[in-house]
Formats: sequence, structure tokens, C-alpha cells
Amino acid sequence: MLKELGITNFAIIDRLSLGFQEGLNVLSGETGAGKSILIGAIGLLLGDRASTDLIRSEEDAAVVEAVFDIGASPALKARLQEMGFHPGREIVVKRVVSRSGKNRVYVDGNLATVAMLGEISEALVNICSQHEHQVLLDPESHIDILDEFGNLTAERLRFSALYDEFQKLRQKRDDLAAKNRNRAEREEFLRFQIGEIEKTAPRPGEDAALQEERRILANAAKLAELARDSWEALYGSEESVLGALARVAARIRDIRRIDPGFAVSEDEMKSLTILVEDAARALRDYLGKIPSDPSRLEEVEDRLEALGRLKKKYGGSIEGVLETAQSLRAELQGLASAAGDIEALEQELADRKTALRERAAGLSAARRRTAETLEKAIEGEIRDLKMEKARFSVRFREPALDEDGLAALNPKGIDQPEFHLSTNVGEPLKPLNRVASGGELSRIVLAMKKVLARAGSVGTVVFDEVDSGIGGATAEIVGRKLRDISRHHQVICITHLPQIASFGRTHYRVTKRVSDGRTKTDVRQLSEDERVEEITRMLGGVEITDRTRAAAREMLKAAKK
Repeated sequence: MLKELGITNFAIIDRLSLGFQEGLNVLSGETGAGKSILIGAIGLLLGDRASTDLIRSEEDAAVVEAVFDIGASPALKARLQEMGFHPGREIVVKRVVSRSGKNRVYVDGNLATVAMLGEISEALVNICSQHEHQVLLDPESHIDILDEFGNLTAERLRFSALYDEFQKLRQKRDDLAAKNRNRAEREEFLRFQIGEIEKTAPRPGEDAALQEERRILANAAKLAELARDSWEALYGSEESVLGALARVAARIRDIRRIDPGFAVSEDEMKSLTILVEDAARALRDYLGKIPSDPSRLEEVEDRLEALGRLKKKYGGSIEGVLETAQSLRAELQGLASAAGDIEALEQELADRKTALRERAAGLSAARRRTAETLEKAIEGEIRDLKMEKARFSVRFREPALDEDGLAALNPKGIDQPEFHLSTNVGEPLKPLNRVASGGELSRIVLAMKKVLARAGSVGTVVFDEVDSGIGGATAEIVGRKLRDISRHHQVICITHLPQIASFGRTHYRVTKRVSDGRTKTDVRQLSEDERVEEITRMLGGVEITDRTRAAAREMLKAAKK
């Protein structure tokens, strides 16, 4: 339910804050006062297209925000949670339209998108205007209306989910079949690639080890020279480090005989000598192991080159090459079993198609039963609205056939219902979009809303132009039906007719005035006495008389019965 609506710098509205009540909320006012601007503002909150033309002149941005009570809509709460919001009983929706192009959408203070508004709007508000008429005239929407009336939407959603699974399975079958058609050629190519990898037979980490070996082989002479010079310095020459250490050790012994407190001990000198001897032996052994094999260096270079070609072609690294080989083997094995897989998929598809047809047939039978009930209900409502000779019918078009010569399946089943109408005696039933005038269509929309009121889940229904082409006794009947709808939904209705306005539980007057050289629209909730004056104005026009005022009081009194 829409509880509060705030509008700033929108069209000719300067600043407006408006609270709506449960039941039937009526808005009235002179033509051009700005009543439809309010509907436009609500539409903006529901995801309608934004334009800088909506921004009040000389202002930088327009802001529309609303508080909705969603306590009675657990499905909407769940959807909001899926989107990442954490709604309570109420949510605040805000839309900012800026001349700079930096438009923003907020839900409970969190940034959102226009697409998100579009998703949640169906559960928040339904605006019945010329757009709603266009929806009613579109045969593609008739199946949705029929399913909503018959409480068949949940069953259709289950069918649609199964249909989607069937389509995915069919796509999988088609992909396998496409691969199978080129199987021989693909198998030959896969075997060539696998053979190329297996012929080279790379091992994990092999390239790193070979690069290390190549570095040593390429620098063998330099390594030998460095090791030999170091060994000579430590051990081999007459002025070797070890010889110098022996002389130093002898002198330290002499020092310690004279001064036992000298810090360097003989054991420390022995340890130092042992370390130098170990280093000298390691250098000697290393000299004997340094490889000097030009043929081996050539082998390593060739192997690295082969591995490089393989890495460049199959994965960028040895590990990547090995993973590619595993994937190629798996694909080759899959191709070998493709024929069997296709056969199994064909059988599964046949089984699922049979199950889908059974569900579609059940859904179709339920729709046809629902159609009979809907026909009677709509005819009763539109005859109440002074279309006594009108006949309404739901016709099911002949479906397209599939390859089996049976009704083709689609996400909604096999049916293509279309609403037909005849408004005059002797005229045949024809598609709704070919026979209904504007006034008749407004009444049919209202009749449908009345019939669908109990089934619908939307919180608020807005009627704009519902009084188009009607008046007198018909207007009173329309008012009663709007009141009936308001027992199940909050209703907001813009009207010029006092017969309709008198049925409102809450009445608002929309006015336009000029202040400081600027035109402004104001909306104010009317008291009971003010309602009498407004109904009087709607009844009597410019000249107000006591008789007109008495008629207004009587009209309000009768509407409360």
C-alpha cells in the first residue's frame, strides 16, 4: 500500500507531501490542475522512463519518493532480499532525475537500478490508464489475465521451469549432434594433438631443471677457472690461506704462553683452519664434477626449444600442456561415446516432452474451465456498467503444430487465448482491439479489475481516466465498483465525476495557483464539509446554489450506504 508520496521540483509541482489511506482515495480538481502529473510521478517510481523535461524550470533536479507498506506481501519481501535489500514492514523508494544526467534510484537508502524498480513494481502499484488499455488490447497479455483469474499462475510457473529444463536438454542434444557430425575429422585432429604432446613427453618442472643445466654447461670454463683460483688461494699455493693460518696459530700459542688471558684460543684457530680445509676440499671436488660436454649442451638446447614450442601451442607452461593433454583425451573419449549419449538424450527428451504435454493439457483444460467462469463474470460486470447487450468471450486460437503434428509447446503451455467482444445486438464477437471504443474500453478495464480484485496481489491500484466516456447512472455504478475493489486493494482514482468522487473514503483536491510569478500545483485532503463543497463544484460548475449543495450532501450520504 502507498502510504506517503513526496514530490519536489517535478513538472509544475514545487514541493508536495501527501499521505494516502486504505480504501478508495479520490483526487479531483479542475482540468489542467496537475492531477495526471501525480500519476506520472508514481509511474517514475515504478521504473517509467525519466526525462529532463520532467524537471521544474530553473531547477537542477526532480525528486520523487514514496513509502510503501509491504507487510502483506511476503513474496515481495523475498524478492527484495534476493536483490540484496533488507526490508521491514515498510520500504522507501526514491528516484532523482538530474539535468546533469546523474539520475539515481534508491530503495531504503541503498542504490538500486531502474530494472530493479521494474521488477518490484508489479507487486507495489498497478496504474490503469491508457497504457493499461493497450495491455488489455494486446492478445499476448490475455493468457496472463486468464491465469491470474483462475489462480493458475503458480502451475504455469512450474510448467515454465520444466519447459526451460527441456530446452536446455534439447540444446545439449543439439550441441552433441553437431559435434558428432564432424566426429571423424575432430577425432583425427585430437589424436594428432595428443600424439604431439605425448611424443615430446614433457615432465612437470622439466623446463626449469633444463634451464639450470644449460646455464652451468654454457659457463663450464668460467666455473672451472673460478674454482681453481679459489682452491689455489686456500690450499694449493705457497702463500695459501691455510699456510698463513698455521703461522698465525703458532704465534697465538706463543702469545697465550705469555698472556693466558688473550681472547683468541687455540681451539678457535683449529675450527677456523678446519672450515678453510673443508672449503678447499669442496672446491677440489667441484673442479672434478664441472661438466664440459658440448654435445650435452646441444641436447639441452634442442629439448628446451621443443618444450617451448609445446608450451606456446598448448598452454603457456608445462603444467598447462599436461592439463591440455588431459582435456583433449577427455574430449576424445567423449566423442567416442557421443552416439550413445545422443541416443540416451533423445529418450530423455521424449519422456520429458510427454510429461510436458500432459501438464500442458491439464493446464489447458483448467484454462478453458476458467474462461467460462471469466466470461460470465465479465459479462455480468459490463452489463452493470450500462453495456446491457454486450457479450464477452474467451476464444482459443488454433495453436501452431510441431514436427510431430501436435500443438507446439511454449513456456506458457499450448494455449493462445484471445478476448472477444460484441457491444451491439446482431454484431458478431470480434477481437477486443477491433470493437471497443474508448469509453467501452474504460468500462471493460474496470470490470476486469473488479473481477480480478480478489485474485490480484498488487498493493495499490491507480485509476486514471476511468470515467472516460461515461456519466449519469453509469458513473454511480463505476463508483460502487471502485469501492468494491478497494475492499481488497488500496485504490487511488482521479475523476471529474461527482458520482464517482462521492464513493471515496478519502478525498483530495488538486489545485493550481500562481505565486511569485510561478505556477504551482497543490494537493490537500478535504474535510467532510470541504468534500461537500468539492462535490457541489463538480455538480454545478461555476454557479453554486443551495439546491446543488443539497444534492451533493445527498450524493455523499447515499454513497455511504
